Amino acid sequence: MEFETWWLLSVPFFFALGWIAARVDIRHLISESRHLPRSYYKGLNALLNEEPDKAIDLFIEIAQLDPETAELHFALGKLFRQRGDIERAVRVHQELLARADLLPEIASQAKYELGQDFLKAGLLDRAEETFNQLAVTPYGTAARRALLEIYQREKEWKRAIAAAQALQESGAGNFQKEIAQFHCEIAEDEIVHARPDAALVTLEQALSFDRNNVRAMILNGDALLAKGDTEAALKVWERVEKQSVAHVALVALRLMDGYRSVGRTQEGINLLKAYHAEVPSVDLLEVIFKAVLEIEGPEVANQFVSDELRRTPTLLGLDKLLEARLMVVAPDRRSELSVVKNLVSGYAQKLARYQCSHCGFKAKQFYWQCPGCSHWESYAPRRTEELSVMNQV
Repeated sequence: MEFETWWLLSVPFFFALGWIAARVDIRHLISESRHLPRSYYKGLNALLNEEPDKAIDLFIEIAQLDPETAELHFALGKLFRQRGDIERAVRVHQELLARADLLPEIASQAKYELGQDFLKAGLLDRAEETFNQLAVTPYGTAARRALLEIYQREKEWKRAIAAAQALQESGAGNFQKEIAQFHCEIAEDEIVHARPDAALVTLEQALSFDRNNVRAMILNGDALLAKGDTEAALKVWERVEKQSVAHVALVALRLMDGYRSVGRTQEGINLLKAYHAEVPSVDLLEVIFKAVLEIEGPEVANQFVSDELRRTPTLLGLDKLLEARLMVVAPDRRSELSVVKNLVSGYAQKLARYQCSHCGFKAKQFYWQCPGCSHWESYAPRRTEELSVMNQV
């Protein structure tokens, strides 16, 4: 290929352009740095010397002179909030809001950050008041999300429903599952206060938002039982299996008590055994074991647990087996077996936990809303050891 000489001549030209551009950038940077107030450098120096109070004073001085430095305050406020120094974060944002010439968009951002400060500090009333002022600003959606969090913390479920519906209507996401759970919270309170009819109406609303809501079905049975209709409650609880077989463990005790109260204990045992054969569960195993022990005696209960342990070997299951064996073992061996039982039971209790799939928070009891991260329906209805066994299969 013939070499084009003009390419060689263009190299110095492009080099000169690059040199000129670099000089312009350098001059621009120098010019900008000369316009920065001395307080900026003093503030950085104070931060490096771990003098945050002095740094705040200096940065506030900068904001009073130049509104374009507001981003510096937002960064500083977030830093303090993340470190748990809420008082300083509040001070930064309040001083910024005190400016009379602050641009509307910056004022809205400062107000939103101030609301986050109050929320982090647990000052829910002040946080709510602040977020309500942002409804018609660019931070309206974010503020409504924060308000939804506040209403859940305060257990203001009706207001939480309204906030979630407003978010959903604004296109901020799907909140059907959360709204159904808020209705369940209201229904549960109605049952506790002996208002089962009101609970049934509320639960119908919950199911209108989420037809597969297992909790609403369980509470439906609780409300019917509160009305004295045990047979209807049993039919409702049996429908849980069609929604989620794994969640049957949560109603196993209700089912067994219900069948016992209507004089059909053996039918209840057979039903739970069928559920357990489909989806083995330690909670189901315990309910069945106690019922078999009551109806058929320790020998049959011991055999049942032994068979189930061979099918699904878990430490929790072994604990139940040892409990059954203690009832049938010879008196002279009972003391030795009791020591083993206590040792196994201690380890088994550590595994008898439910775990949040979102944050990993573990709890002895089942929660519909995680106490750690506040996510709804993030707990699997199985103990941690059971989940480990399933993953190994």
